[in-house]
Amino acid sequence: MRSRLSLLALLVLSAACAVDRGDDRADQRTEGTPMAESRPFGTTPAGESVDRVTLRDPNGIELDIITYGATVTRLLAPDRDGELADIVLGHDHLQSYLMGSPYFGAIVGRYGNRIASGRFTLEGADYALAVNNGPNHLHGGLIGFDKVVWTAEPYSNQTEAGVVLSYVSQDGEEGYPGELSVQVTYALTAGGDLRIAYEATTDATTIVNLTHHGYWNLAGHGAGDILDHELTLRAGHFTPVDETLIPTGEIRPVEGTPFDFRQPTAIGARIEANDEQLAFGGGYDHNFVLDGWNGDGALRSAAVLHDPVSGRKMEVLTTEPGIQFYSGNFLDGSDLGKDGVVYERRTGLCLETQHFPNSPNQPDFPSTVLRPGETYRSTTVYRFSAE
Repeated sequence: MRSRLSLLALLVLSAACAVDRGDDRADQRTEGTPMAESRPFGTTPAGESVDRVTLRDPNGIELDIITYGATVTRLLAPDRDGELADIVLGHDHLQSYLMGSPYFGAIVGRYGNRIASGRFTLEGADYALAVNNGPNHLHGGLIGFDKVVWTAEPYSNQTEAGVVLSYVSQDGEEGYPGELSVQVTYALTAGGDLRIAYEATTDATTIVNLTHHGYWNLAGHGAGDILDHELTLRAGHFTPVDETLIPTGEIRPVEGTPFDFRQPTAIGARIEANDEQLAFGGGYDHNFVLDGWNGDGALRSAAVLHDPVSGRKMEVLTTEPGIQFYSGNFLDGSDLGKDGVVYERRTGLCLETQHFPNSPNQPDFPSTVLRPGETYRSTTVYRFSAE
């Protein structure tokens, strides 16, 4: 479990922190073509400079990414009346991310999600990883990709604004074999899509499962819980878990269970049902097996999230075989967010596109092995609209 600061301590940090909060951001909207700009965001205790890259499209959507953790810190999107709201949970200051955050908006890896007991065997060799989530390994370990500084190269052209973020994970880092070179590209298109494209290569056989750990609230990051959001998942099956949230290996049909989101369903409609799986997760914290995946790299619709009050809608498309739906069950009011908002339970949700949790120990799950000479590629698109 990560350490937590008291609310009072976070308030003191927020008041005292000298890093750039972005209050001097220009209030004007981009006209014409997408734009990208970069400015300092702060400095880590090790003296590493952290930048914030802002992407803007011609329709008013704005996106902020910091190089610490390749983290999305802000995303403005219009409602049905054209009013903008920031729809991602996060912090105002670098210090709050450094002191402990539940992966708000970060890229997680080298292996996103859980690996049972922090152990796996690869090509006859046994590997031990950090155990940082009960008895299991979670999101890359003690210092995963969410806690390192990435190199950023912003760009813009007639059709999109983006930033290419790069990081080299050394052989043995957090217990993983092989030197892994990673690139993650965030691109905001003129049509209102946020595309996240991942690439990685290795010099020794390893495992890779990268994802974006954004917390979404389409009503606005400070608008309360997400239980009235309507969710559709293109998934006829899910992977049930044990009491430590490790998949059992079963692929279970969603039909007749609280996990059936094949039609638009309010998240709160069945979240308190008397169901062992919901009890294990404190709500939804499960991998859904996406329909139609066959490993061909095609982009397919995975989910649709809709806030009926604001009209904002977000469709998720991905090349991945699974999506983790997490309903923010472990948010508990100890995280002070942007604008002084305290994030209570279920005030944000995650839709993490991925390979399945614990795949290295489940030979029947899609493989997460990457070998020298191969390139790991994955793409996820978040498509925004309002109705």
